[in-house]
Amino acid sequence: MLRKRCDNLLDAVGNTPLVKLHHISKNLKADIWAKLEYMNPGGSVKDRISKYMIEKAEHEGKLNPGNTILENSSGNTAMGLAIVARQKGYDLKIVVRDTTSKEKVKMLEILGVDVILADSSLLPEHPESYNNLAKTLAENHPSLFYIDQHNNLDNNESHYKTLGPEIWDQSHGEVDYFITAVGTGGTLFGAGKFLREQKSDVKLIGVDPIGSVFYDWFKHKKLIKPSRYLIEGMGDEFLIKTAQLDMMDDMYQVSDKDAIKWVKKLAAEEGIIAGGSSGANICAAVRLAEQIDTEATIVTLCCDSGYKYLSTVYNDEWLTKNNLI
Repeated sequence: MLRKRCDNLLDAVGNTPLVKLHHISKNLKADIWAKLEYMNPGGSVKDRISKYMIEKAEHEGKLNPGNTILENSSGNTAMGLAIVARQKGYDLKIVVRDTTSKEKVKMLEILGVDVILADSSLLPEHPESYNNLAKTLAENHPSLFYIDQHNNLDNNESHYKTLGPEIWDQSHGEVDYFITAVGTGGTLFGAGKFLREQKSDVKLIGVDPIGSVFYDWFKHKKLIKPSRYLIEGMGDEFLIKTAQLDMMDDMYQVSDKDAIKWVKKLAAEEGIIAGGSSGANICAAVRLAEQIDTEATIVTLCCDSGYKYLSTVYNDEWLTKNNLI
């Protein structure tokens, strides 16, 4: 089947393949399917929210020609926004952690983004920490249009209108579990809302890195002191509006080591080179399949491309330095 013809790059966002993971699923009663979101133009699921939130802001008159867009991002939303900004003629400022992979930072610079590195050693409450620096800049410079993907429910709405319907159609309505990492949460809770409207007993399962605050809040309503983890694009140090945790049926915690173990199994067994959060998703999906031990259709995401992590997740020197081998 021929791919669709696109009048511009933004029309290529979405309609990514849903692929059965035969080798990963071979000893399980449940089938695990992965939506290959790294096949979006910017290489990740975040292209969806970047396009949607900017176009909605334009439609509502919040974003106008000549404005500069501002956001804080672990890299994938930044990349999506960079592509949209280039297509539409906006300048873009992005706050990223100084631990963000070199590949992501370099790609942003190639696309003309003003990259601002936030000191990852600062406490989350610090006004110049990753979580707060973009907000601080926006408050001091009203001309900047701050996307605020962590609290902007248009994030969730974008997945409700695009990712959810795609999963439903591609699975022929047979999805039983939707399991994926919670970063901003827009993916799970936006697409999950749509899936539940079609089939009320679809189970929504979150995945959280050890060190993030989401798992303990969901399980025990306890807000822990966050600790450092290395897998990018998932978890957080604060509770945020887009992470509608009460919608979940369950949540799994995954360590950095297990995420990396499974992302390498994904490459070795399925030929899919994906990022660390995808490894966390596959790890959790396999745990889920083992736990339910029955025939079912489990859908997860390969959130982004592993080519963005050749200096980290796929680099033995980096893994050794961080005690991950």
